[in-house]
Order: sequence, then C-alpha cells, then structure tokens
Amino acid sequence: MRRLLLVSCSAVGLLALLQVGGAAAVELPVRKAGLWEMKVLRAGSPSPEMTMQQCTDETTDKDMSTAMAPMAKDICSKQDIQKTATGYVSDSVCGVAGMTIKSHAEIIGDFNSAYTVKSTSHSEGGPSGARDSTTSIEAKWLGACKADQKPGDIVMPGGIKMNVKDMEKLKALIPKQLPQMPK
Repeated sequence: MRRLLLVSCSAVGLLALLQVGGAAAVELPVRKAGLWEMKVLRAGSPSPEMTMQQCTDETTDKDMSTAMAPMAKDICSKQDIQKTATGYVSDSVCGVAGMTIKSHAEIIGDFNSAYTVKSTSHSEGGPSGARDSTTSIEAKWLGACKADQKPGDIVMPGGIKMNVKDMEKLKALIPKQLPQMPK
C-alpha cells in the first residue's frame, strides 16, 4: 500500500508539472473538460504501469496551477517551460527530503484529445544516492466525466479515490517537512 501511495504521489507530481504554468516563462494550455485517462510508466522500475483517471474542467486545471505554484516556488530553485515546434519543454531543479532533483520533460500533443509527457530526472543526495529515472505519461481524453464524478476527482489503481481540491489540505503540511532550496 505504501509503495502504491509513493507511486501515486509521483504521478500526481508529474501531473502538477502540467499545471505549474504560473511560475514559468510560458503557460501551458488548459486541458479539455471531461474525463482524462493517464498511464504512467517508469522505465527500469519494478513498479508496474499505473493507470488513473481524472475528471477535470477549466476551473480545476487553473486552480491546480494556483495551488501548486507556491509549493513549487518553495522547493524549486529553477522552473522553466518553453514552447517548442512540437509542444513544450520543461526544465527544473527542486529539493525534496534532502535530495536535489534535476528534471527535463518534453510535452507533445494537444490538450483537447491526447498528450504525452516524457521526463528524465537525476537525483542526488538522500538515502539512495545518485539516481537517474525516466517516466512517461500518456494521457487521452475519454469524454464526459462519469455521472458520479465532479471536477478534480481522481481514481487511482486499486480504486483509491481522491479529489485534487483535498490536496490543498495536504499542501499546508508538505512544505514544513521539506527543506527549502537555496535561492
């Protein structure tokens, strides 16, 4: 269960990457309202592919950006998103739990039907020492949200359900536990 929670948090963190446009040079478009399916795969990881679904609308995507930007400012010394001919490129340097994580992500596709995020990162420090990882998210729009869903609802593997608006409660705890990056 703990491993699932860590993988889920990692996936939600990658999703947050898509929303942190407020602190970057370029803002990413808002995703089309409705139900999105996201498949998360970590290359070389013993963790299996993880598929989750999120019901969203324009307000929820914008709210995620607003909620995540202050946290990202606290833990990241660099955040840069640039528009490219095929999509977007993001580079960041963040500090989490005694580790420094340098990430590079390429976002290709559109935010109306499907997009892919390919991310590579290099971590230093912490109990694992230096480590490289490659993660990809394949997202596709499935249609309207289900009748019992509201914007912000996420269904993760194992049927774990949460709403991104509930993350606001967790946000108050997280920065207190994480060391801040030097400015």
